[in-house]
Amino acid sequence: MRGTKDAATRFRETVLPCLDDAYTLARYLTRSAADADDLVQEAFARALRYFDGFSGGDPRPWLLAILRNCFYAWLRARRAQQGEPLPDPEEAAAEATADPWGQTPEDPEAALIRIDEAAVVRALVEALPEPFREVLVLREMSDLSYQQIAEVTEVPIGTVMSRLARARLLVKRAWLARQEEEAP
Repeated sequence: MRGTKDAATRFRETVLPCLDDAYTLARYLTRSAADADDLVQEAFARALRYFDGFSGGDPRPWLLAILRNCFYAWLRARRAQQGEPLPDPEEAAAEATADPWGQTPEDPEAALIRIDEAAVVRALVEALPEPFREVLVLREMSDLSYQQIAEVTEVPIGTVMSRLARARLLVKRAWLARQEEEAP
């Protein structure tokens, strides 16, 4: 019994601090808060089940690789169902107005601008094709190294660098195009 508690304690101390990174990746991969919750729960259950196989070091690449594998299994199952559910309009409205940094704005105008910009950036990232979205989130939001991203995505570092450069370029072009459309 003692060994089980020690493993559970080690798991909590080692892997649980990666929860935010796992949720961030899941949220951008699934494009749904509810699906991201389910995906993170499945990934953590698998990580706990296979924690004895964890060789040490930074647990983020290991956990995010598990999460990524869970995502692809989820995606295959979802596609097999033949139907895509419609997005929940109330959830989309709540997410569009949420402050992603959790800060209280000093003035209402600045708050509205920040909310609008955060929603635009989130939408631009979510609109990226999957391989680009994945590496961008892993690098910019989870702060993984190129080597760690290569481990998670199972592609060479050169491919990671190429996808990341392409993702940044696509977001930049989309941002500039949006700015041009809004210009008087």
